Amino acid sequence: MKNSVTIKDELKKYLVPAFERKAKSIIAIDVKQLTSYTDTLVIIEGNSQRQVTSIAEHLIKSLKTQEIKAVGIEGVKAGEWVLLDYGEVIIHIFKSETKSFYDLEGLWADASRIDLSEFEAAYESEENDDEF
Repeated sequence: MKNSVTIKDELKKYLVPAFERKAKSIIAIDVKQLTSYTDTLVIIEGNSQRQVTSIAEHLIKSLKTQEIKAVGIEGVKAGEWVLLDYGEVIIHIFKSETKSFYDLEGLWADASRIDLSEFEAAYESEENDDEF
């Protein structure tokens, strides 16, 4: 795995709604040096078709309230692989088996990963607070 890149503020608006839905995993990959069609790929893994659809709908709604409209949306109803294209950020939301099959992380192995630990820590502490 290549170097880790720190998260930029403009990316946070795409990540916060994803973490709010307690996805199984979230990975952000900086691809701006490797491709011309986007700067960042976000790969989200859900446990089920229902969770994949829920994450996608929540992201679309949250971003729309910030007046951020997708260039393209595919696969929301099917819940296997959702593609949300926001131009500079492309979000893939996969059911676990589908994510393993397509292995986008492997495809982009040469790209730098964006460090999401600040989000993971924030949402883990919220989960722990809920237990008490």
